[in-house]
Amino acid sequence: MDKSVVFAVAGSGKTTHLVTSLDEARRFLLITYTEANHDNLRAKVIERFGYLPPNIAIYTYFRFLHSFCYRPFLRSKKNTLGITFNAPERFPVYPLTDDRRYISPGRWLYANRLAKFIEQSGLVSAVTARMEKYFDVFFVDEVQDFGGHDFNFLMSISAAQMSMCFVGDFHQHTFDTSRDGNVNVNLHQSYDAYKKKFERAGLKVDTDSLKRSRRCSKSVCDFITEKIGIDIQAHDERTSIVRFEDDPTAVTALYQDPNTVKLFYELHHRYGCLSQNWGASKGIDRYQDVCVVLNPSNVKAWNAGSFHDINPATRNKLYVACSRARGNLTFVPESLLKRYKRS
Repeated sequence: MDKSVVFAVAGSGKTTHLVTSLDEARRFLLITYTEANHDNLRAKVIERFGYLPPNIAIYTYFRFLHSFCYRPFLRSKKNTLGITFNAPERFPVYPLTDDRRYISPGRWLYANRLAKFIEQSGLVSAVTARMEKYFDVFFVDEVQDFGGHDFNFLMSISAAQMSMCFVGDFHQHTFDTSRDGNVNVNLHQSYDAYKKKFERAGLKVDTDSLKRSRRCSKSVCDFITEKIGIDIQAHDERTSIVRFEDDPTAVTALYQDPNTVKLFYELHHRYGCLSQNWGASKGIDRYQDVCVVLNPSNVKAWNAGSFHDINPATRNKLYVACSRARGNLTFVPESLLKRYKRS
C-alpha cells in the first residue's frame, strides 16, 4: 500500500492532485481542517463526477474526530453533548487519566484534547480498524494545519492498513487544528525536522510532484522567493505586474474595484469591500488580481526591500495572501484605507 505525504507550493494543485486520484470503485475518506477547505474540496469532487459519489466521504477534521472516532466508542459511556472550542481552565490540572481533563463541567468535549482523550482511552487500534473496515484510501488535505495532539493522532492512525496520501504546504501553516500547552509547540520550526516525523511514521516524503505553481505568474513567484524568502517556482513563463501603490487616487480606485480582492492582515470585514484576511484566504483559488494591504510595520519591510525578517507567522500569512494572485499583485498601505474602516 502506498503511503505518502506530498509537500507542495501554493497554487500547484494540492486539492486537484487528490481529486484526480479518486474513482468510483474504491472507498475514499477525505479530511481537511477548515469549512472553507471542505466546501472547496466537495465542489471539486462534484465538478469532476457531476455529483458526490457515495463511495467518497468528505469530513472536516473535528467532525471526523467526533463522529467517526469518538462517538461509536465513548459517546454513550461518557454522556457528552458535543465539542466545545473554548479552552479548558488552566487550574486545577487534572491527570491524564481523569475525564475532567477532557470534558467540561457541562459535559462538552474540549476540542484541543479530544484526540488525546481517544488515545488515552486506548482506542487508536479500534479507530484504525474502523477506518480499514469502511474505507480503502485515506486522504488528508492541508496537512500542515494539524498541530498539538491532533498531529500525534494523525501519525498514529497513519498505521492503518490502507493506501493514503497527505498533501500540504509547510509554509502555509498559519494556524493549528488545536493547541494544548507545549504539545508540539515547535512542530513547524524546522522544515527538515517536520519531514522526518512523517518518514518515521512510515510515509514517503515527496517534494517534487507539486513544486511548481500553476496559479501564480513567474513575476509573483519570483517576488515571493526573493522578497519573502519562501522558494516557489512558476509552472510557466507568464508574467504579471507586482507593484507598491501609495497614490491616494489610485488606492481609492483599487478599493472601489469590485474585481480586485483586498486582503488585510485582520478585521477585513470592517472595510465594506470585496475582502478577506491574509490567513483566511488560504484555499481560495478564485481571485485574479489581488491587493495586499500592509500595516505600518510591513510598509517598513517593503521599503527596506525584504520581508525575510518579519515575524514567521506573519510571513507565512503574507505568503498565503500574495500567492492567491493569478494576475497582478498590488501592495497598498493600510493608512490610505483607514477612512473606510468601520468602528
